[in-house]
Amino acid sequence: MFDRLEITVLPPGPRFPAQLRFWVNGEDVVEQAVGTGCRGPLAAEALPFGLPSPLRATREPRRLQLGEPECTGGCCGFLSVVVQRIGNVVQWSDWQVPHLEARPLEFDFDASEYDAEVARAEADSWWRFSV
Repeated sequence: MFDRLEITVLPPGPRFPAQLRFWVNGEDVVEQAVGTGCRGPLAAEALPFGLPSPLRATREPRRLQLGEPECTGGCCGFLSVVVQRIGNVVQWSDWQVPHLEARPLEFDFDASEYDAEVARAEADSWWRFSV
């Protein structure tokens, strides 16, 4: 059975521009692993206009930062994961978490569903024009 990914964009606030959150099987992965007050990656960096998102999975594994605690990642560390396509599966594994936080499980996504969700997030650009 595959895990299910949903990518949401949080609107810009007074202190931070729009940022992403990752819901896997209905749970906010960033908040669960980093805690309340955490931040996800900046939407503009994770969903760059006119370029493919670094969230896209390839056969070459790569580490992506998915979040940081309220005190900043430079203080306590970042939440990051290795993303890799293995046949028809996109795998999130080898998590690194901020100091003393719980490590998320390994996730396996159906590659076509994962690709469709990343493409949907890339196309949904309402936040680029928000004030």
